[in-house]
Amino acid sequence: MITHIQGKLTEKNPTSVVIDCNGVGYLLNISLHTYSQIPDSEHLKLYTHLQVKEDSHTLYGFSSLAEREIFRLLISVSGIGSSIARTMLSSLTPKQVREGIAVGDVALIQSIKGIGAKTAQRVIIDLKDKILKIYDIDEVSVSKDNTNKDEALSALEVLGFAKKQAERVVDKIIISQPNANVETIIKQALKNL
Repeated sequence: MITHIQGKLTEKNPTSVVIDCNGVGYLLNISLHTYSQIPDSEHLKLYTHLQVKEDSHTLYGFSSLAEREIFRLLISVSGIGSSIARTMLSSLTPKQVREGIAVGDVALIQSIKGIGAKTAQRVIIDLKDKILKIYDIDEVSVSKDNTNKDEALSALEVLGFAKKQAERVVDKIIISQPNANVETIIKQALKNL
């Protein structure tokens, strides 16, 4: 029903924003990803998803159509509500969620608070084909064989860092610097851990 809201940003929190649209303030629940994308300017446009329940109408705001699409796919899975979908998009970028599902990375999906092994598997089973089709991802192109990543992770584990935490940091480094060598990845990771 409401596809986007554009207006003056009057309140900004890590989990919600209020947009004044012609004198009416709309409260939109947002993910940390959207929060990080919101500019500090007064004028703001967010794409929305309106969730209607018998006891509430809740608006969710997204900085991009891609994030909203991933959110809608996630809440279509049995056992994934809007709060867990928002947590997923706060823990990982929409691209990481999309690629994690495309390659069947149960550990990545399970690393999100509130998601167990069965739910992670259900997300992948329910959404893998849709994501491969919608985003035209070739399963082979999202290659998980990254020896630099594996070497960096094992080195960080030897240094005493938790695997999940180290993997998150290393993934961010690899996304921003795809050609980084093992030494660079480890140095960057140590700064961020």
